[in-house]
Amino acid sequence: MRWSDLLRMSAGSLKRRKLRAFLTILGVVIGTASIVVMISLGLGLQQSMYEQMELDGGTTGLTVTGKTDDGMMYGSYSYSTDTGDDGETAKYITDETIREFKMLEHVKSADPVLNFSALALKGKYEGYIQLYGMTHEAMERLNPELEPGGRLPDPDSPELEMLFGNMVLVDFYEKGTGSGYWETGELPDIDLSKDKLFVILDQDSYYQTQETADLGAAPADSEGSGGRNTVKTPKKYVLGVCGVIAGGPDTYNANSYNVLCDIYKLREYLQKEFRGRAIPGQPTTQNGKPYGQFVYSSASLQADDMDHVEELAQTIRSLGYDVYTNVEYINGMKKTLGMVQAVLGGIGAVSLLVAAIGIANTMMMAIYERTKEIGVMKVIGCSLKNIRQLFLLEAAFIGLIGGIAGNVLSLIISGVINVLIPGESLWGTEGNISYIPVWLMLASMGFAVLVGMAAGYFPAVRAMKLSPLAAIRNE
Repeated sequence: MRWSDLLRMSAGSLKRRKLRAFLTILGVVIGTASIVVMISLGLGLQQSMYEQMELDGGTTGLTVTGKTDDGMMYGSYSYSTDTGDDGETAKYITDETIREFKMLEHVKSADPVLNFSALALKGKYEGYIQLYGMTHEAMERLNPELEPGGRLPDPDSPELEMLFGNMVLVDFYEKGTGSGYWETGELPDIDLSKDKLFVILDQDSYYQTQETADLGAAPADSEGSGGRNTVKTPKKYVLGVCGVIAGGPDTYNANSYNVLCDIYKLREYLQKEFRGRAIPGQPTTQNGKPYGQFVYSSASLQADDMDHVEELAQTIRSLGYDVYTNVEYINGMKKTLGMVQAVLGGIGAVSLLVAAIGIANTMMMAIYERTKEIGVMKVIGCSLKNIRQLFLLEAAFIGLIGGIAGNVLSLIISGVINVLIPGESLWGTEGNISYIPVWLMLASMGFAVLVGMAAGYFPAVRAMKLSPLAAIRNE
């Protein structure tokens, strides 16, 4: 018997039993859609993670931090510590360190990073901002999406230019009441793209002068103080705004809460503001004097290839620095996501298992109803192999049609989920909650066909074993 005859007979058999075939296929549709949607949730989280990594240096990125002499990490959120007059046992990120990193094998680029917390004032509002100093080349690699009219900070500008993250204003609050976005749900009346902000770098002096003013005394540099007060009034810098990162207060990305600026211009402002004093966050000697070299919070490195990241990380660790790589994070997350996807896929597979039982039941009923037909086929010379293929094809048709319809249903469900639930509201990052790649749809259809054929195998074997004479005499 030709394959075209087998296909025609299989399709004809399903058409003759439309309702039963429809209900059986419906079970496959629900099972396939369950598996695809469940796995798509894990894939959505994985895709969001990869997108986040691309904004944070990609798979070839390394973040290097120093160590204090007691072994503690010295980096973005470190504190000042005594190092000894020579500081030989401590490892810090300095200009010399950056030059040393650039000379290492497999290093494509090495740039310093400087984090500094400042206080911003505008009218009745104030808020803490995290200044994130970077080189212009490093900011270009970030490639942040900006609001119309925005640009990256100009390193040649005479003033410190700031590129605000789209969620910076959520941390602003009213001076008197202390209420802000998290209490009222409303952003401060500040237009970051146009309004000028006062920025205070020396926060300790600012709060000391505020306390002094509350007690009725005058700051050291104000009129009438006579120099009796030793608290110096900090300078309020009016800094330029060059742009705002695209997005609203609920759109999170890697730099939503940061204020990007040129690192060397920020360093210049800090050294000017704290001349003769230790800059907050910078290490000091045992007698409290500023460290001999300017220390950066961290270094951002790019390897020439992802395969060399681990080798480069080990080399830097051997030099005494702490290294964090995106590859290590991705590998760790892959294990977790693999478990999540296995659990979600298993939940969906239960529905397909129920559908497989339905297919087996349908095929068994078909055999009982077509016993005489099977007997006639054997008498006229149809081989046992053809009979088996006939019933397996019917089961495969059920799986294929159910798989295709299930994928269509899963795409609809995935679209509704992504519209109703923004990715950042669940994962905390941009991107879709549900992500269905082409390979997942093809794999699910193939799996549905295999399940259908597996469910139809034993009924097909039973059809092969029927006695031709007994089948013909059957009524």
